[in-house]
Amino acid sequence: MVYYFKSNLVDPPAFIYVGKDKIENEELIKYGWEEDVWFHADKLSSAHIYLRLPEGQNWEDIPADLLADCAQLTKANSIEGNKKDNVNVVYTPWSNLKKDGSMATGQVGFKDQRKVKKILVETRVNVTINRLNKTKVEKFPDLLEEKEERLKVVRAQEKKVALQRKKEEERIAKERREMAWQRDHAYDEVFTEDALEANSNEGRGPDYFDDFM
Repeated sequence: MVYYFKSNLVDPPAFIYVGKDKIENEELIKYGWEEDVWFHADKLSSAHIYLRLPEGQNWEDIPADLLADCAQLTKANSIEGNKKDNVNVVYTPWSNLKKDGSMATGQVGFKDQRKVKKILVETRVNVTINRLNKTKVEKFPDLLEEKEERLKVVRAQEKKVALQRKKEEERIAKERREMAWQRDHAYDEVFTEDALEANSNEGRGPDYFDDFM
């Protein structure tokens, strides 16, 4: 089971989802999207919170209000963290999560520590949690199928971009060839037999030079 939330502090509303337990977290780790940002209470047990960003948005540019929503939801979904003040929440792109066979169920590491950020949650804000809980929906998604469908879309987009790039490269190459041909043949007409004859003094009449006197 996965819990889905919406943050209406941004337009369009942001999509946040949470695994029910550590078993579900394993599936979320495995089938996350490139657009996902992972949140977790720092050095405390907590749910894995995921924010799905709009395509093209950088994880380092998450709006402050939306970031606060995700941090509050993370704190609220930590048994120990929910009771404390001044809880740090770490977040990083899903693609930066590292998982190997030596790790316990639901446990992750980071590929690059430099891509991990922290936000301090001073205290629980009930107004925020209540607002988010009103949007809560429980679903049983096929995460593998969703991931495969997403990858199909991504591959189609990449293919379209590659085709457009190829057409543009061909257009530029053709344009350069035409310019080179024009440059190499700029004087062709000047040196044709007819042009040379027209500019030659041969065959001029005896009075030709009188025109210049």
